[in-house]
Amino acid sequence: MSAKDLARAALTGRGIMVGLGTLVNSGAILAGAGAGLLLRRGLPEKWQESIMQGVALCIIVIGVQMAFKSENIMVVIFSIVLGAIVGEGIDIDTKLQRFGDWIGSKLIGGHDAGAAKAIGEGFVAASLIYCVGAMAIIGSLQDGLKGDTTILFAKSTLDGIIAIILTANLGIGVALSAVSVLLYQGTLTLLAGVLEPVLTTSILNEVTATGGMLIMAIGVNMLKVVQIRISNLLPAVLWAGIIVAVSGLL
Repeated sequence: MSAKDLARAALTGRGIMVGLGTLVNSGAILAGAGAGLLLRRGLPEKWQESIMQGVALCIIVIGVQMAFKSENIMVVIFSIVLGAIVGEGIDIDTKLQRFGDWIGSKLIGGHDAGAAKAIGEGFVAASLIYCVGAMAIIGSLQDGLKGDTTILFAKSTLDGIIAIILTANLGIGVALSAVSVLLYQGTLTLLAGVLEPVLTTSILNEVTATGGMLIMAIGVNMLKVVQIRISNLLPAVLWAGIIVAVSGLL
């Protein structure tokens, strides 16, 4: 590849290295989380509370916008119900809390239930926001199929900014979501050839809409209106894809 081709590839994000988009995305989240920690330490508690409430409202709006992508709201409803049944049966929430407890003890050098819970909440909230949505799926498929990282580079910019805001309010747990993005988008990129024919527009719309409902729940939890066990609703996203795929075959 000539110097001119390299320059063009760097500008367009095409043909440099398959998987580069996900690596850049994860790096942007880590960088944003680092900046957010610095910001968090410099803000008075009253300011942090007001900012968190404002961010929570913005997250709810993002979730609403995603939810409106549904072509059939019944798919979303059934997905949420079935997801809750599976999630409660497996008790994902408890397992993630234990994971947060373990990570928290490693990061803070002791057993602090409050700190561990905050880490777990930040991890789950940020992972949902970053992984549930069309940009993550379509961007990863384009990266895997064509080596085109344009969408993931744009997503990296957005995710980095969001990481600053979320970390300033939710703490270090947000940085752990970089691992979620790496595993999730990396897997989609590697399996792009297999997944592209399966992930139809209808499936993407319902998965995005169902994920939007969960993101709305994140905002509600941040406002402390009621505490929703979001982790136990995570299987709903998978159910949305299954229901659309099965209904298509029928």
